[in-house]
Amino acid sequence: MSIISAINVVVGASPNPERYAYKAANMLKLYGYRVWLFGVKKGVIDDMPIQQQWPEADVETVTLYIGKDLQPQYYEQIIDLKPVRVIFNPGTENEIFEKQLEVNGILVVRACTLVMLRTGQYQLK
Repeated sequence: MSIISAINVVVGASPNPERYAYKAANMLKLYGYRVWLFGVKKGVIDDMPIQQQWPEADVETVTLYIGKDLQPQYYEQIIDLKPVRVIFNPGTENEIFEKQLEVNGILVVRACTLVMLRTGQYQLK
């Protein structure tokens, strides 16, 4: 698989190996993607630090692992990243935020990052 140069941001990253955000971070790295972990809990996932600030680089995808009640505080920051798409993983769906993203030209996907990676649907064409 080819390595992707833009960053893929995992929002809601957790050092807990039982969390889906943890599993997604590992799988993204395994599949050759550049990963930026954003979360409130400090920690490390497979030598990748969980950051409390946003990346200053081109962002391809933001994949959400926080519920819609926690998302509003990050709306502006995520839109300002100008990602190509935002993936709303199961349980993170949020029609208000989805509409804001679409108005800003950002593709909205309701899907599971893990399934997308395993089935070859993650990579943007």
